[in-house]
Amino acid sequence: MIDETAKARSKNELISVLRETESMLRKPDNDFVWSAWNGPEEAISGIESHITSIESGDFSRLSRLSLLYAPTGRIQEVSVSSGWGDAFLVLAERFDAALDWVKAATA
Repeated sequence: MIDETAKARSKNELISVLRETESMLRKPDNDFVWSAWNGPEEAISGIESHITSIESGDFSRLSRLSLLYAPTGRIQEVSVSSGWGDAFLVLAERFDAALDWVKAATA
């Protein structure tokens, strides 16, 4: 069983990755055409919604969240068409690790 400190740390890391993603999605020259989002407001609103859920201890939407970071997912589509594809790969790796920690901590 994972202790409460580890649980908080994994939750905080996941939120940190989401906030960094949100910052990247706020870049003024981002191209959202291939992402299925109608623009930055919709993308940011979605990320903020996930952050709020996680902060409140609601982890029921993690599988839906993971789709955003999947290959050819919405975030990758924005990143590639906007010139920060390599930075996305680093974020996606951090996201995957944080997600694994959260899943282990909340199991």
